Amino acid sequence: MSKGHAKHQERHHGLSQFGKDLVRRCGSKCELCEDHGVKLVVYEVPPIEAEPDYDHCIMICETCEGQLDRPKTIDATYWRFLANSMWSSVTPVKVISVAMLQHLAKQEAWAGELLEQVYMDEEERAWSEEVELF
Repeated sequence: MSKGHAKHQERHHGLSQFGKDLVRRCGSKCELCEDHGVKLVVYEVPPIEAEPDYDHCIMICETCEGQLDRPKTIDATYWRFLANSMWSSVTPVKVISVAMLQHLAKQEAWAGELLEQVYMDEEERAWSEEVELF
């Protein structure tokens, strides 16, 4: 087994330790689009620390994950739910929502309008400025 694969497996195992707590927090629905009854995966909100950090993790559906991982597949209309998730009391959900709105605002007027409404404290704003999605 390669060294890189072993590190990946170790990180994946570390993230899976948060699974039960994350599922409990999200109520078994995607923390971004709120879809339920679908497979959920742990997503680490950048910047990713050396050690897995519960406070940087969210549970999202495979559709959200697929678009976050492959920016060329982004369907701007799909992300309209950010109007709700940008108000989340869960900091990493709010941070990734605002980061995605910032990306979409380059092409979509509605995303820019939502950004004008969002409130973030200093810590959340600083984190959102560190997020590099693509």
